[in-house]
Amino acid sequence: MTSTVRTSYTLIPNRKYRRSNRRSKQHCNILDTDSQSLSTLGYFKTLPLEIFQMVLDYLSVKDISMLSMVSKTISNRLINYISTPSGNRRLLLQDFHNLELPGKREGSSILEHYKSLGLLLKRCTLLLPTKDRLKYIHKIFSEVSCFKFNGCPSPLHCLGLQCYGIFLQILTAGWDELECHRVFNFLCELSNLPRKVQTVVSSRPGSARKLELRIRLFCRSVLLNHWIHRSDSAFWLTRILKPWPMVNQARLLYILFGPVSSLDGHVVWQKMIEGPTDETSLKGLADAIKLLYDTEAREWTADDVISLVDELSVVPREWLIENNARLLILSGNNICFTFMASKAVNGRTVELARLVVFLALVCEKDLYCMDWAVKMMQKVCKVFSTPGERNNFLQSVENAFAHMIMDMLQSVLSGDRDEEDSSFLNLFHLVNAQANFHKEVLYLTVRSNTF
Repeated sequence: MTSTVRTSYTLIPNRKYRRSNRRSKQHCNILDTDSQSLSTLGYFKTLPLEIFQMVLDYLSVKDISMLSMVSKTISNRLINYISTPSGNRRLLLQDFHNLELPGKREGSSILEHYKSLGLLLKRCTLLLPTKDRLKYIHKIFSEVSCFKFNGCPSPLHCLGLQCYGIFLQILTAGWDELECHRVFNFLCELSNLPRKVQTVVSSRPGSARKLELRIRLFCRSVLLNHWIHRSDSAFWLTRILKPWPMVNQARLLYILFGPVSSLDGHVVWQKMIEGPTDETSLKGLADAIKLLYDTEAREWTADDVISLVDELSVVPREWLIENNARLLILSGNNICFTFMASKAVNGRTVELARLVVFLALVCEKDLYCMDWAVKMMQKVCKVFSTPGERNNFLQSVENAFAHMIMDMLQSVLSGDRDEEDSSFLNLFHLVNAQANFHKEVLYLTVRSNTF
């Protein structure tokens, strides 16, 4: 007879527990990562790091730049190489006072070297955020004194800032505007540029000559001179000028692009006031004005540029009208007409008439076609809304010619002559300018009546 045993609890069946393999998987993943990292080194994985860096010493900067694109692992090794003392000595050349590199063929300049270095660091830091890229580059360049605002004792004979500028141009090529804004702010913070600009624009012109020179060299060599596309140049010039009021923009523009002494490179503030100047002294200013007037410079309206030209013509005091006229001619037809039309609209007819006379005088002196000045006057005449205003303007032009000739004749008759006999020469040019100007007016009148 079999008896049944009853229990008051539930039996749990026997269970085989598996050993956890989580740690072993992690270990395998680390091994896989190391293996993958080594595999991306290719044949270099068999070389110790020291030998790898010795191999790099035999490669050109361009070759190292190409090598950086092989893999992320290679790129990281190159970043480490650049940071080593041997990498610094090899790549951060500092012979900025000698145009040719030792041991290289003629024409292989230090500028080309830093152009290649810019491409190398652009590729090596490709995956880093902009802020980290800039910090890394600053760390690499921090010991190069000639890259600093006040670093070189003889900046006029140093290529350091130019090398820095061409390096930055290659590094930032293709970056969007937001990233370039960050670059500009980073450079301003490093160099304390805004405070230095504040000092020169609020001081008497020429009272801080050395600082003016440093600002000119830094802004032009680092930020402005190396761009291929005009839109890039306009962007960086806008960054420099826009934070300041219009009157300070004009002063800063003169510091950056105005005439300088051939002896010491300092800005010549009296050049536009003391006598007529040449095209060379005005070309930099004219090119900068045209750059801002271009449609690519989206942050500048036509009124902004004309106001800037107006302010510029009284820096540091009112210019000779002849120099103002020459600047307008060099700035191009659109800027010249817009400037003159602004005076016509605002009722400054007498000023406008004198400007027409000096445009004719500059055309005569600099051998420009006189029919350009006549056509410009004809175009401005259309701005006036009534025939009476046009006639008044034309009469003012004739009066301006007559008054200027009488003034110059009186100066000649008074015997007030210098060694170059400039008074008589100016009278000679003005009389010829008036004759050629009216000749073109007659030609225009005859042609319009014939057809």
